[in-house]
Amino acid sequence: MKVIYIHQYFVTPREGGAVRSYHLAKGLVDAGIEVEMITAHNNPEYDFKVIEGIKVHYLPVAYDNSFGFFRRSYAFFSFVHLAKQLIKKLPRPDLLYITSTPLTTGFIGLWAKKKFALPYIFEVRDLWPEAPIQVGAIQNRFLKWRLYHLEAKIYRHALQIVALSPGIRQYIQKKSPQASINLIPNFADTSFFDPAMAKGDKILKVLGWDTKKLTIAYTGAIGDVNAVEELLTLAMEAKRKNKNWQFAIMGKGKNLFSLQQKAKKMELEHLVFLPFGNKGEVRELLSLTDLAFISFDHWPVLQTNSPNKFFDSLAMGNAILVNQKGWLNELVKSHQIGYYFDINKMDLLIDQLERLEKDKKMLQGMKNRSRNLAELYFSKELTVKKLLFTIAPQKYPRPAIDEVYNLTG
Repeated sequence: MKVIYIHQYFVTPREGGAVRSYHLAKGLVDAGIEVEMITAHNNPEYDFKVIEGIKVHYLPVAYDNSFGFFRRSYAFFSFVHLAKQLIKKLPRPDLLYITSTPLTTGFIGLWAKKKFALPYIFEVRDLWPEAPIQVGAIQNRFLKWRLYHLEAKIYRHALQIVALSPGIRQYIQKKSPQASINLIPNFADTSFFDPAMAKGDKILKVLGWDTKKLTIAYTGAIGDVNAVEELLTLAMEAKRKNKNWQFAIMGKGKNLFSLQQKAKKMELEHLVFLPFGNKGEVRELLSLTDLAFISFDHWPVLQTNSPNKFFDSLAMGNAILVNQKGWLNELVKSHQIGYYFDINKMDLLIDQLERLEKDKKMLQGMKNRSRNLAELYFSKELTVKKLLFTIAPQKYPRPAIDEVYNLTG
């Protein structure tokens, strides 16, 4: 079987970032499926590499989170155009596996189905255009209508749709009741993010932490919708109440500098900023972390997100602080692995963290349950099995555990 896998932002663990596509593609290769990955990089020329058996085609399409609307749009449509030209040259696959964002990757599937009668599976990582419309990034009424029309058309013509969260699945079911939707959330690489194997000695020297004190960390993007500044509010409140808790932020994004300046003005001496790290460096930080901070801005659509950092933290046995009331908070609450972070009820959160600080057994119980949740329901191996069943159900069996939403009752 041959699959062309399309992901504009494909990265490897060595590069850092969202590596879902790397692990899924490698899982397909390990199962005997030939995978050609079409992605983009910021270099001015096309490149080709074979990475762990994945044939990766790098198209020259520059992109950065700091780009404005028009530069982003240009990058999206340039990728679509170059991907089409490349597909014409490649041997015919059995199907295309296309992941968003951006939604414009769906143009490739629509084109390939019409021109070559190629089926495609469309993976919905987050809700586009619903997310940028809700947060106000897209305001033109005609453009909204066009994007919603495109979204519905992509869903309608897909052989299958893969949703990364229960909320995304419910949204698509309302938009396209006839669509065949498979729920395959993000996953935890439990063999790599293993608290029994990880050592944070190197990064501990940079942090200067006392490992006996309560530690809270954020890893990931620092952009307009990540609400990382709420962690500064907690750090400030902890300082005001003379708590010697330790905080760290590891990431990159357009709001990093302003966040650093704000922390400097607040004189948060117990908060450390670390450069964006690869998966190994993220593992080091999480190995020293008691509670992982998982945050997004407070738009309803963002409650459907399925962030890698949440599942990495589960695998590392971190307790969780989540500032959203979506499905992640339901998992945190129902499995007793952390707390809901309500910035309007900071006194309550401080009290909860004080109890954890005093009761190490209670904290360790949360950590153990996080790791167990990752192993039982969100392992990389289980996720690959779900994808194989989705791609070729006649050949690969349905996994015994394949419905994450049942976890929340």
